[in-house]
Amino acid sequence: MTPVNRPSLPLAVIAVTLAVTACAPSSEPAPASTPEPASAFAWPASLVVVGDGFPQSGDACRRIGESAATVDWLDDSASLAGCPSAEAAAALGGTIVGEVDGVFLVSVPNNPAPAGEGQGDALVEGTAYHATAQIRCEGYQGAGPGLCEAGVVRGLETGTYVEVRLPDGRQRTIFFNPDGSFLTFSTAEADGTAAMATESRREGDTTIAILGTERYEIPDAFVLGD
Repeated sequence: MTPVNRPSLPLAVIAVTLAVTACAPSSEPAPASTPEPASAFAWPASLVVVGDGFPQSGDACRRIGESAATVDWLDDSASLAGCPSAEAAAALGGTIVGEVDGVFLVSVPNNPAPAGEGQGDALVEGTAYHATAQIRCEGYQGAGPGLCEAGVVRGLETGTYVEVRLPDGRQRTIFFNPDGSFLTFSTAEADGTAAMATESRREGDTTIAILGTERYEIPDAFVLGD
């Protein structure tokens, strides 16, 4: 039998065939990328982060307490907040004062509600407080039970805070939620308070706020006003 000579395909046809095959879509879809949730933001240890959102719970920004990194930006007339992005910081409406380890710091003025709206009472003359009083306190540097001078700022969107003056002139700032319940203390690594446990309990119409061995008794009427 005489062998049949089959014509060979031109090289150009083979090249085109291979190119089309290589460009054919894969039958397996590419895995979808999952965006990283905002809650995954890692707050740096250099900042004292308070609460779970600012000015409202769940918001991206946080209230920032006193530490070596923020001491120059703390002001009794404003709250210091930290935000994970410049956009979130600008949305607060305050003044961006700096950036620490990727966190944008914002000074947000404390704007009490107008007089006549419950907590928007007038300030005590010569102070930034809506009321001043002596509260029961003990435990600071081993001190026994006694009285400490205190002032309260009410009517903030984020709640109320009480500043307690200690015997050596230092102070403790105690934060409360808008409903008057205890939130936390302002603490700092510089003086060791950041390592102290914080807790609270109720005794009648009084909140017992505890920081390490220190104890402060704050009546509801002082926190909430009339």
